[in-house]
Amino acid sequence: MSTTAQSYLVGLIGDGVMPSLTPPLHEREADQHRLRYLYRPIDLTEIHRPAQDVGQLLRAAAELGYNAFNITHPCKQLVMEHLDEISPNAASIGAVNTVVIRDGKFHGHNTDASGFGWALATGLPQVPLETVLQLGAGGAGAAVAYALLDSGVRHLILVDPDEQRAGQRAAALSQNFPNRQISTATPQQAPQLLAQVDGLLNASPIGMHHHPGLPLELTNLEPRHWVADCVYRPVDTELITTARERGCRVLDGGNMAVGQAVDAFEIITGIRPDAVRMREHLLQMLEAGL
Repeated sequence: MSTTAQSYLVGLIGDGVMPSLTPPLHEREADQHRLRYLYRPIDLTEIHRPAQDVGQLLRAAAELGYNAFNITHPCKQLVMEHLDEISPNAASIGAVNTVVIRDGKFHGHNTDASGFGWALATGLPQVPLETVLQLGAGGAGAAVAYALLDSGVRHLILVDPDEQRAGQRAAALSQNFPNRQISTATPQQAPQLLAQVDGLLNASPIGMHHHPGLPLELTNLEPRHWVADCVYRPVDTELITTARERGCRVLDGGNMAVGQAVDAFEIITGIRPDAVRMREHLLQMLEAGL
């Protein structure tokens, strides 16, 4: 994508995306760079289309002049068969969340992984990464697990209510990181495992407004632990609040949300946005209840 393009037309494809803060996050940053940038949600629920139609929607949108898309649940895996080129990390993760259209061809990327890697490096610099416990092995979990291992985690323990999914995810990650230890555990075992790990990452939906609460019992959480969350609505989840009160270093989900948006914006426009400014904007929108 040329940075001298007159305008950008970007879409977000997924279920229930109308309330997403990603479109205004991109548009306000584009304004700062004096770009004409229009970002519209394409909500599968609203238009009564199944997730399997993601390929048809991409092709139709390309004909209408769209430049790029963010892809979210439940289309991150389904979209891959409709792409002409997939970045190496997206292929390894098995999910795409950013598609750029160039010369009529679809190019897929995964900025969930790179966004969390950036968030971890900037928000929790130099934390110990020997052993990490991750809760959730679904779509977001696949990306952040890849990012953790890519950031230097030596032993990753995956926990998911679907034990088969956790096992499949561990096996896939072992192919990409053969020199790391990747194991699984049951949700019942997770609280006791805190005593053995350096950090805890929540990639489950527990903590969201409509899934309130803690993702595990925190009796064994100590000030030496670091704690990260992928949930950003609310930005101060019960997990983040409790960990902060215990004296832990914490990384709220807003950091990953900004990190993936920063990387997607750069892929789409060729311009590196101001991450600090985008985080301030995100927090403003969350505080306003948008």
